[in-house]
Amino acid sequence: MDRVTIYGRASCGFCLRAKSLCEANGWPYTWVDMMTEGLSKADIAAKIGRPVHTVPQILVGEQYIGGCDEFFDFARSQEVAAR
Repeated sequence: MDRVTIYGRASCGFCLRAKSLCEANGWPYTWVDMMTEGLSKADIAAKIGRPVHTVPQILVGEQYIGGCDEFFDFARSQEVAAR
């Protein structure tokens, strides 16, 4: 599994769920706290190449996944592929 990058906020429940999913699966991840880093949604949009309206914004390696729901869908697809 490539490293997961999660752009989010510590006060966001969806962001924390995404982090927990990585931890539960033993996936390597980098947490980028937008508030601590002084990043805006526009800054994240410039990094991922698409507009950002919500957090978290998640990448696996260089592949853009999306938000929390899309990340959970991605996780389920990884489970199916591993069977």
